[in-house]
Amino acid sequence: MPSTAKRLDYFADSVINQMNILAEKHGAINLASGYPDSNPPEELLEAAERALRGGFNQYANPWGALPLRQALAEKCSRFMSMDIEAERHITVTCGGTEAMAAAILSVCNPGDRVIVFSPYYETYAPDMALAGAEPVVVPLQPPQFGFDPQELRRAFASGAKALVLCNPSNPSGKVFTPQELNTIAGLAQEFDTFVITDEVYEHIVYAPHRHTYIASLPGMFERTLSCGSLSKTYDITGWRLGYVIASPLITDAVRKLHDYLTLCAPAPLQEAAAAALRFPGSYYTQLQAEYTSRRDSFLSSLDQANLSYFPPQGAYFVLVDISRFGFDDDHEFCRWLAAEVGVVGVPGSYFFHEPEFRYIRLNFAKSEKTMTEAGRRLLNLRHKP
Repeated sequence: MPSTAKRLDYFADSVINQMNILAEKHGAINLASGYPDSNPPEELLEAAERALRGGFNQYANPWGALPLRQALAEKCSRFMSMDIEAERHITVTCGGTEAMAAAILSVCNPGDRVIVFSPYYETYAPDMALAGAEPVVVPLQPPQFGFDPQELRRAFASGAKALVLCNPSNPSGKVFTPQELNTIAGLAQEFDTFVITDEVYEHIVYAPHRHTYIASLPGMFERTLSCGSLSKTYDITGWRLGYVIASPLITDAVRKLHDYLTLCAPAPLQEAAAAALRFPGSYYTQLQAEYTSRRDSFLSSLDQANLSYFPPQGAYFVLVDISRFGFDDDHEFCRWLAAEVGVVGVPGSYFFHEPEFRYIRLNFAKSEKTMTEAGRRLLNLRHKP
C-alpha cells in the first residue's frame, strides 16, 4: 500500500478528544472540552425553527448569507468602532476553526515564518503545517502571561510573514493590554507583517480588563485578519458559524480558499443567527456578569481544594498548577484525576511549545449544578501531598 501524506506527520491526535473519551470511561465530570452545557437563548432556537421551515435548506451564498453578513457588519462595526461592510470585508466560515485555517492558508506560503505566542490553542500548529509555514514561538511568562518586547522584536526580525494573536487567550485567559497591542501593531507595521487574530472570547472578559481589537488600532486594519465565532457568545458551538473580517484584498483571497474548503456554512443556521447579532447591549453585559460569577465561584472551589492557579482575565479556562502532586507527566495526572477524583481536564503540555508538565486546563463554562459537583470532587485533593 502507498503511504499517507507526509504533512500528517506534523499532526498529533487531539488530546482534548482523548480526554473526552476518558471522561466517558470513568463517568467523570468533563471540564476538558471548551463548550457550555446550556441551551442558547430561546429567541435563537425559535429563529432556527423558522429558518428550517422557511425554505433555507439549500446552499447559502459561499461568502455567507447576506442577512447574517449584514448583521455581523452592524454588530462588529459597533464593538470595533470601525466601518465594517458586509460585501467587502466579511466571509462567513464553518466555525472559528475554519476561519483560522483559511486566514493562515490565505497569507502564508511554504517556508514562511509565523509568530505564535505559547501557550496556544491546538489548531494553530496543524494550520501552519498545512500551509508549510514554520512557527516562531514567543513565550508568554506567568503569572500575567506577558511577553518580552525584545524577544518579540527578534521574532519579527527573523522574517516573519504573520503573527497569530489569540485574545482573550486560550488556554491562559490572558487579555492583552492596549500597551502590548500597540507594541505588536508597531512591530507588524515596521516589519510589514500580517496579524491573524483569534477573538472568539471577545465578550468574555473580566473587570478591570477590557478587550481591544488590534484591527482598530491606527494602520492595522489593512494587515489584520480578524477571526471570530458565534459559538461561545451565544452558546451555539454545534452550529459551526465563524467569520473572517479583513480588507477587500485579503477578503478576496480568503473567499477564494473558503469556496474550496467548505463552500458554505449551514444555510438555515446562518439565517437564524442574524437574530442573535441584533441582541441589545444588555445581552453582552449579562453574559459578562454570568461568566464572572462562574469564574469567581470556581476559583473559590479551587482555593478550598488548596490548588494553585492563574486567575483568568478572559475566556472560561483556568490553568491549575499540579506540581505539588509529584507526577512527572501531566497526561498521567489527568488519567489519575479522572479515575480517582472523577474530574477531567486537559494536560497543559498540549498547549505549551516548551516542555511544560506543571499545569492542567479546566473549563468552567458549565452549569451551576455541574460546577458545584466538580468543586465538591476536587475537595478530595485538599490534603493530597
